[in-house]
Amino acid sequence: MAGIVSAAAYIPFLKMDRKIMASAWGRGAMPGYRSLAGSDEDSLTMAAEAAAACLGASEREGVDGVYFASTTAPYREKQSSSLLATILDLRRDVQAVDFGNSLRSGLSALRLALDSVKAGSADRLLVTAGEQRIAYPKSDQEQMFGDGGGAALVGADGEALTYLGGYGLSDDITDIWRRDEDRYVKTWEARFINTEGYLALMKEAIGRLLQQQGLSAADISRAAIPAPDGRSFAALLKSTGLDGDGVATDSLLGEAGYCGAAHPLLLLASVMETAKQGDKVLLAAYGDGAEALLLEVTGEVAKTSPGIDQQLASRQEFTSYARFLSFKDIVEPLPGEPFRLSPSASVTWRERDSLLRCHGSRCLECGEVSFPIQRICNQCRSVDNFEPVRLSGEAGEVFTYSQDNLAGRPDDPVIVQTVAQMASGARFYGLMTDCDPAQVELGMPVKLTLRKLHDLGGFHNYFWKCRPLR
Repeated sequence: MAGIVSAAAYIPFLKMDRKIMASAWGRGAMPGYRSLAGSDEDSLTMAAEAAAACLGASEREGVDGVYFASTTAPYREKQSSSLLATILDLRRDVQAVDFGNSLRSGLSALRLALDSVKAGSADRLLVTAGEQRIAYPKSDQEQMFGDGGGAALVGADGEALTYLGGYGLSDDITDIWRRDEDRYVKTWEARFINTEGYLALMKEAIGRLLQQQGLSAADISRAAIPAPDGRSFAALLKSTGLDGDGVATDSLLGEAGYCGAAHPLLLLASVMETAKQGDKVLLAAYGDGAEALLLEVTGEVAKTSPGIDQQLASRQEFTSYARFLSFKDIVEPLPGEPFRLSPSASVTWRERDSLLRCHGSRCLECGEVSFPIQRICNQCRSVDNFEPVRLSGEAGEVFTYSQDNLAGRPDDPVIVQTVAQMASGARFYGLMTDCDPAQVELGMPVKLTLRKLHDLGGFHNYFWKCRPLR
């Protein structure tokens, strides 16, 4: 038996009213908001945030593998899943696999994980996804795309949702694509995409799955189905008979946008926040074909925190279209003061326990906890007598801070340098993110989050920051 133990979503702190994008081009606006990744976020950091929430305080030694799905992975040639396994402090012998190049890669990864656990190849697998797609300025996709991450923990025991079966089909249709040299997502004519692609293939996959399971649309309690736009979503629900009251989960298009490969996992997390015993859950996704999974709520559903509603309610509105273009690397602002350092791949590898795993050291003589790892205890001066302590899951509060108005990016200039007092006693020195600098105060509750610092040395440099609790 296999199923979903827990699921979590990550929706960035920033949101942008679609009217702002529309007014910049003098065109009509779609209703609602789109989620916007911060200047220090990418698909990997958003997946990491969702994965950490999904794992919670559970024992990470039991995770046998981690899958990462995205069409916007940070590297063309470097495995993101192995980097994610290090960030999450998983075992070194976990299976790490990347999925990409398709908008249904997130659901395909989930199905493979469920089938692998069902077959006995693994006991627990962590499926993650993150997305940060770039659309042509002025296009409908610019307003509809959203940034976000999702994660699901698949297990053979203790699952909340039991896996009943899946059905998938592939189709070589050139509807949505991006070549290696392309910055923007390209699309063919919308009517062709919806009629011959999304509606036709999704209807077939969902119908075949229900037929396989001996069920009808009336037997489905919850349907979690991503869609490229609201009209296509409504048409699919009607054509499949899943348009009954309370069946379809909120698509999140109005408040977050379409988050690509990560969207099925976001909707799964949303379903698990309200699922009831006995509910049959249909999860489907489109992209170069279609995939559909059927699950049933058979156990107690653990709530991850913060939930989707809480994240949507705690965002900050972003009002500058020019800064939006800069965040997306579409325009280049006036360069600021250059970093006067030379990152080293060998140093990053050697110090990965502190830099990526967020390990501190606890002195075995006096109990002093320090970050980063210190070979010589700051308190009793004992040498090489410590044990590693993972700080990434700890709560903390602001001990002291300062604001620097000159050291940030030109499009994100104010830096809040912070010392956070962590629950273990360690003091974390770093930057604060996802905050209004005017609202920062002593004693403010914070947690640690992985973010991208900069691109120097020809590679992405990640490190931990603190952010206010949402």
